[in-house]
Amino acid sequence: MLRLCDTNPMILAMLALVIPFVGSLLIGPRLIAMLRAMKAGQPIREARKGVLAPEHSSKVGTPTMGGLMLIGLVLLTALLVCNLTDPRVQCCLIVTSITAFLGFLDDYAKITKKSTDGVSGWFKIALQFIAAIGCSLYLYFACPEVCNILIPFYGPLNIGWLFIPLAILVIIGTSNAVNLTDGLDGLASGCMIIAAISFITIISHMTELISLMPAFLWTIVAACAGFLWFNCNPARVFMGDTGSLALGGALGTVAVCSGLEIILVVIGGVFVAEALSVMIQVGWFKFTRIKFGEGRRFFRMAPIHHHFEKGGLSETQVCIRFWIVAGILAIVGIVLFFSCMGH
Repeated sequence: MLRLCDTNPMILAMLALVIPFVGSLLIGPRLIAMLRAMKAGQPIREARKGVLAPEHSSKVGTPTMGGLMLIGLVLLTALLVCNLTDPRVQCCLIVTSITAFLGFLDDYAKITKKSTDGVSGWFKIALQFIAAIGCSLYLYFACPEVCNILIPFYGPLNIGWLFIPLAILVIIGTSNAVNLTDGLDGLASGCMIIAAISFITIISHMTELISLMPAFLWTIVAACAGFLWFNCNPARVFMGDTGSLALGGALGTVAVCSGLEIILVVIGGVFVAEALSVMIQVGWFKFTRIKFGEGRRFFRMAPIHHHFEKGGLSETQVCIRFWIVAGILAIVGIVLFFSCMGH
């Protein structure tokens, strides 16, 4: 019996694009109305020194958990168009589902408590770790070829069992990095579209993966584009942690499954910068508190997109400029991939 995933890759790509995008346009208005009726508004951090730009006060009450639609369409379409017998596809779907569930718990806690404090940080890391270690161990034994990671200007390098801790770090790190990036209207979804298309371009030149990963990535592109329809400034809905943690988990898992962990650092450079800015801010604050008796900030505000807002740029200016940077980094990442082709 012919399965849908056995059909022409071009047809699968079209279906992977059409179903989530059209589904978003049809579901979006109804979901937004339902979330408004449920008073599932996004809690906004109080405007105090170094915490929140006052202009974000207009976002109070904007519905969150739009990631239910975004990730729901990704998973539903992937079940239709992807080869579910392949361990790499299975891991992508499992990690996406677990991180989406974690994000949902976090969003639900924030909404019910009317606070920006969701589930504990330790609980988040624990559940992400369970998903990441399960995925890495499964891939290590089921697909030994994932241990071959691509080194720019060198080629594939088999790192053996070191693949396991690397995969855990990449999946957890990317999930949280995309989550931190989701702070401005359209920023995370726009950067995800650019990153996913870059990975499609690369993986389309990897014969062992060309029939596996692109269809899943196209569902992400289409679902993010459909979500961006409602999330562009001024946003009618936010994806919440339900969407951002899952998108990051999905992107990290794709990189792990395709040996593109190092290339991900370049293509996902905006996500990396967002995560590093928070780490620097926290580390500098703690260091100066010990050294000078009071904590000092390295950036005006972290994550770094708020630093530029505090510097006088509008939300739209920051978002579009970050998209431009993401696009340039994507081109650099693709060039670095082709530097490995002759090795």
